[in-house]
Amino acid sequence: MLNKGINLGGFLSQCEHSKEHYDTFITEKDIETIASWGFDHVRLPIDYEVFETDEGEVKPEGYEKVKEVVEWCANANINIVLDLHKAYGYDFNDAGDDVKNNLFSNENLKLRFLNLWDSISRAFKDFDNVVFELLNEVVEEQNADAWNDLIKRTVAVIRINAPEKYIIYGGIQWNSAKTLKLLEKPADDKIIFTFHFYEPLLFTHQKAYWVKTMDPTWEVNYPNTKEHYEERSKIIGDQGNAVSESSLDYIGMDFIEALVMDAINAAKDAGVKLYCGEFGVIDRAPIKDTLNWFNDVNEVFKKNDIHYAIWNYKSKDFGLVDKHYDDIREDLLKVWS
Repeated sequence: MLNKGINLGGFLSQCEHSKEHYDTFITEKDIETIASWGFDHVRLPIDYEVFETDEGEVKPEGYEKVKEVVEWCANANINIVLDLHKAYGYDFNDAGDDVKNNLFSNENLKLRFLNLWDSISRAFKDFDNVVFELLNEVVEEQNADAWNDLIKRTVAVIRINAPEKYIIYGGIQWNSAKTLKLLEKPADDKIIFTFHFYEPLLFTHQKAYWVKTMDPTWEVNYPNTKEHYEERSKIIGDQGNAVSESSLDYIGMDFIEALVMDAINAAKDAGVKLYCGEFGVIDRAPIKDTLNWFNDVNEVFKKNDIHYAIWNYKSKDFGLVDKHYDDIREDLLKVWS
């Protein structure tokens, strides 16, 4: 059902929540383009603001907009993942902020989360091309148990309305591959485990303005020696641990496969399919090295039957249709063909 797809980040998530933006950022023509490239699905990140106000009032126009996109996908014969990218009380951008991110410590917010998924699942239960993703990225380690508990409660709510729908969810620490093993055994056989993959972060996020410890003057190449990465990986702290802790001397395909193996093993142990909901390279990285990285990730995914959605179709510093990718876009489409 979900083999190879692409994200529509910046459309209904991490954006200006206005009718003008919704009506112009992505149109049916974009969905037709994605289908013509051979993708079989899109992942649609959606902030809670699309569906409800901060006070919890339902926004019918938001549901109608999402239904319109679902119908565009149906017309193009592709599937769509409805990913709750931000919930009221939880945003991965506010990781570690116990005041802003209090979903897991506040029963009223948990009930609001469950009510939202009750509403979403009732609204989209009859669309054959729809898959649900519970929450984009839970970050904090201390929320691992609380996340397992909320998963169980949310799946149970969705199952009342949509007993046969596929449901996706991942682990903590930004959906890292290594934390899938912390998830409890799924309640049924319509569950898919997901992880996100941006390793080595020093390459895929080089010059990223939102990573505070990332020096905007660094140019990082892929593949390369561990030595090329190591000192700068230490500087960016925990987000550079994958390189610092690796026993390999060379950062290439073997490094990628070693990291992904944690997710592969966790999915096998749980008896579920495995899906990489996000992976990509920032538009500030050397373009030929970007192609090298995608080639290697794709080889690892194909070898291990990992289905995926690339980040990102348009904008958000990763846009495949943006100018930065002009020289390798056709090559990338061949990689994913």
